[in-house]
Amino acid sequence: MTEPINLEAEIASVRDAAERLKPYIRETPTVYSYTFSEILGSDVHLKLENLQRTGSFKVRGALNKILMLSDEERGRGLVAASAGNHAQGVALAAQLAGCGAKIVMPESTAITKVERTRGYGAEVVLYGANYDEAAAHAVELCEIEGRTAIHPFDDWAIIHGQGTVGLEIARQVPDVEAVILPIGGGGLIAGVALAMKALRPEVKIIGVQAEGASPMVQSIKEGEERIVENPKTLAEGIRVGKVGKRTFEVVRALVDRTLTVTESEIASAVVELLEKNKVVAEAAAVTPVAAMLAGKVRGGSTLVGVISGGNIDLSMLGRLIESGLSLRGTLYRLKLRVADEPGTLRRLLEAVESERGNILDVRHDREGWKVPVGSVDVDLVVELRNADAGPRIDARLREEGFEVMERQRRRLMN
Repeated sequence: MTEPINLEAEIASVRDAAERLKPYIRETPTVYSYTFSEILGSDVHLKLENLQRTGSFKVRGALNKILMLSDEERGRGLVAASAGNHAQGVALAAQLAGCGAKIVMPESTAITKVERTRGYGAEVVLYGANYDEAAAHAVELCEIEGRTAIHPFDDWAIIHGQGTVGLEIARQVPDVEAVILPIGGGGLIAGVALAMKALRPEVKIIGVQAEGASPMVQSIKEGEERIVENPKTLAEGIRVGKVGKRTFEVVRALVDRTLTVTESEIASAVVELLEKNKVVAEAAAVTPVAAMLAGKVRGGSTLVGVISGGNIDLSMLGRLIESGLSLRGTLYRLKLRVADEPGTLRRLLEAVESERGNILDVRHDREGWKVPVGSVDVDLVVELRNADAGPRIDARLREEGFEVMERQRRRLMN
């Protein structure tokens, strides 16, 4: 059985971390969301860690850890494994601390993330098909080259660094009643829980994981650490299969509730944040909003959702927006077979536009083996102004002599 958590000692460590980090990191804003407050009937605030240096909270823990190392430990060089935000956090932290860092990233890592990490001065090694293989190689580098490892979450210095987010929330929203956070390995929620429960023990701490990658939720339910084999979610920042030993103990002791959200709820939250709050956030970061909008959070009249990062590839952002729109019933896909004659495509598009359909994509195929000579298959993706627009477009196309072969609302994942 683990010893009880000494909150007095823990908050002292978090405050020390805040002083250590003060010259280097931003105190990110916590903004009031008028739209979400109206929808939910609560005062909803958003803590915007997407505006942090490197675009994520991760630099807080990484820098706190690195600044606490001895000169000898830093002098040996650092090593970390990551496919995303931890990589950039360690890279910038190493640069600020004046030491070298080698970051092992899976070979499938997007080139934009590789270049961002290199841009902060780190040496990037591409190795392995996934994070686990990259992490194993990072361990090998520690042994072969004598480097100092920087763990992404299961380290007290990392946890205390992330806990500085909680100090800021307590100052910025003094009447906060509940804080909702994403959970991956658990470093962020563990740190914020330590800070908040020391300062305001009555504040509820609520953690959110993706339904297909929920080791913390399962571990809390079972009362012991559980592993999720092959975790699946588009929220790659929280796509983990195993929680940390330290983070699990803190979450089990201090977090009031853990829950999951679906891929569809995540996609909808990305769109709602972007459209109604003008906030660009990665899929992992919107899970608190997803939980609130799905009616899964009833934490009080003043809520703070932590938007943990904004590092999202434009291609992924496009997919999530498309999925989010389709879930509203505003994205419509049509497949038609029309005569391959001059002016036919123009008539088709004009018919759709006459019912105020916004055409997002047009693809035509006249060479497929199933397409008869003299015909062309046309795929349209249309944004609808309202739920009634789909039937009106169908009717108008029939009036113009077009036959719809297939129609569907597109979803990213169930």
